This record gives sequence, C-alpha cells and structure tokens, in this order.
Amino acid sequence: MDHFEIKHGVLHAEDVPLPAIAEAVGTPVYVYARATLTRHARVFREALGGLPRFHIAFSVKSNPNLAVLSVLKREGYGVDVTSEGELLRALAAGIAGDDLVFSGVGKTTRELGLALDAGLGQFNLESEEEGIELAQIAAARGRRAVCALRVNPDVDAGTHAKISTGKAENKFGVAYDRAAAIYARLAALDGLEMRGLAVHIGSQITSLEPSRAAFVKMGALMRTLRGAGFPVTHMDLGGGLGVPYRLGEVLPGPAEYGAMVAEVTRDWDATILFEPGRVITGNAGVLLTRVVRVKPGVTAPFVVVDAAMNDLIRPAMYGAWHDFAAVRPDGRRMTANIVGPVCETGDTFAMGRDIDAVQAGDLAVFRTAGAYGATMASTYNSRALVPEVMVDGDRWAVVAERIDPATILAAERVPDWLA
Repeated sequence: MDHFEIKHGVLHAEDVPLPAIAEAVGTPVYVYARATLTRHARVFREALGGLPRFHIAFSVKSNPNLAVLSVLKREGYGVDVTSEGELLRALAAGIAGDDLVFSGVGKTTRELGLALDAGLGQFNLESEEEGIELAQIAAARGRRAVCALRVNPDVDAGTHAKISTGKAENKFGVAYDRAAAIYARLAALDGLEMRGLAVHIGSQITSLEPSRAAFVKMGALMRTLRGAGFPVTHMDLGGGLGVPYRLGEVLPGPAEYGAMVAEVTRDWDATILFEPGRVITGNAGVLLTRVVRVKPGVTAPFVVVDAAMNDLIRPAMYGAWHDFAAVRPDGRRMTANIVGPVCETGDTFAMGRDIDAVQAGDLAVFRTAGAYGATMASTYNSRALVPEVMVDGDRWAVVAERIDPATILAAERVPDWLA
C-alpha cells in the first residue's frame, strides 16, 4: 500500500485530496506520504530480523529532504551520505555522527575533514589513495578514522548501465583481486581503524542473484583477511533493491532479500550494514502535475503537462517508466504521448501510452517519484525549482519551497566591465 488512493472519485495522499495541494501550492509539486515512508522503513527493518547484528543507513541521495530524513531518524535509521551537502543535511536532521556512513569516489580534503570532525561512524574508502589522505588528516588531529574498504566484485547487477556500480569498468571501489593487499597496507596506517568491507553493485536491481553472487565473493574476501590476522567486524552490503514502477509489476521484496542475506551471511559473525534508498522512498511520493493542453499528433495526441524533464529527469536520462494517472479519473482511456514544456525532444515521459483520458486543466500524477525525483531536479530553461510537500493523515505542509525564476535570477551578477 502506498497511501495514494482514489476516495470519492479523487486521488488522495493519505486523507488529503491532491487538488487541495495543487490549489494552494501550484503545480508541478512533489507530494510524499509519511505513512508510506514509515511503513517501508519498518518493513525493511523487520525483513532483517534473521540477522544477529545490523545497521541501516538510508541512502540520502535518493531523497535528501529534511522532513524525509526526520521521519527516518524517528524510525531509528542512520544515513549514507556522498557529499558535504548531504552530510550537513543529515546533521541538520539531528542524525548523530556515529550513525553516518560516507561513501563516494571523490571525497575532497575538506569533506574528509568535516566528516571526521562530525564524528562520522564509517568512511567507505573507494581507493588506497583516499585512505592515505584520510589517514594523514586524522593523524594530524590525533584521531583514527573508522573505515571500510569498498570493493568492486565485478558482478553485473543487470540494471541500467548508468546505475550499475559493481562491474570491473565502473569507477567505484578497488578491484577485487587487489583488495586484500590494499586492505593490509591501509590497516598499517596510524590514522585509520580498518574494520570492514563494503560493496554496492547498483540501483533498481530486480533479481536477487547478482546481489547473492557479490555477497558470496565478499564473504570469501572477509575470510581471507581474517585468516591473515585482520579482525573484520563489519560488512556493508550497500543497497540497490528495486521497486515496481509499473502497475502489477512484481519484484523481490525486503522479506525475500532479508532471507537471502541471512542465508549467505549465516557464518559471518559480523555487523551487517545496509544502505536502502529507493525501496524506502520510491513509492512514497508522486509528482503532481497539470495538463497544459492536448495537442494533435501524427499517430497519437500529445498530452503536454506542466512538469518537465528538469523536474523529473529519470525518463529522459534512463528511459525510465513512471505510471501516469488522472487525479479525477472517469473510466475513459486514451492512447497518448506525455511530454513536458522544455525545449528538448528528450522532455518526453511516455510515447504511445494507454492512460486515463485527460484534457487541458486536468490534474494528474507520475507515480513512484519519491526517489531520484526532486533530488535530481534542476532549473533548466530557467524554470522554477520544484517544491515538495509532505502529508501526514489529514494534514500537510510544504517541506521545500518552490524557488522561482526571479529568486534564481537575483543570485546572478553582471560584472562592472559588462554593465
């Protein structure tokens, strides 16, 4: 259940009719259901009940909104961050430093220092060079940075090429066959406390087998390191579990995933870390939009909506599918091309799609937009930055204001020599 349901002929977010939000805030606007966030957070945790020790660090990049982070903090989640900005957001949401994991291949000297000063729980080192630099920063502060080494297991996640992160040609982690030697050298550095390994093979993974294969390889590497005398106590298995984007689509869920992890790790005797993102937030949000006009086409009409690729980039970037539904469906259907107003042919959400019949002025939603939606938005074509709303029962609040073109323009300057 995603808590976006038709009630009395109108699509609601929990107990709030979406037209009420559109009237007050305008469109396009992201709408999140707190009940769905809470439910997904609990379902994921319950699925890991077969593990003796684990820690969940929500992947901030999937949805960094402060209200979302606050909901997950209340559910006992830590977070996984990939930049200074995400680190600052996590701290602003009240998440303790030792509940933070810092991933990413390009951590700067400044970011490493800030994270160290924040008492970060674990650095996922992506290279030996990064580890050497962090060791120097930590030693200069009289500290030891707690670390795991991210390993590239050369496993194909079977997902879109742009969100696959565990193949040999991908930029993430260190090569599997070099990992043991690199780990040994890093463990000898004064400024580091090497405690484990990390792996993450991709996003929107729709089969458990690639993850199983990666985890089996990581278990073998762990045993090799322990045999060499290194006390590997933590294993970060990343995230990537996919969610259904199409109505009726069935994918492995948290329960199946948890059972697989419990089976593979049953003799590991380690604390297992997880970095779920999309599986928590994806179906907890929709992008609410209004039809600008319906334009005749050669093979099918164009439904032009006021949301665009700058608001939801996934279809243009990945060819991704988002179900499109009318807010006030009347049972009629139509075949149409759904497009936005941006001056790019790529500003296309669907072609030849069977959808609820709509006309100019109607409200509609793109479903499963709670992950990698607002966080990837831009102001391309000098459009406003899309706002965000959170619903909780029969109440709602704007949790990110619309940043209009005039505000964006006010941040720019023309130098005197061009005036």
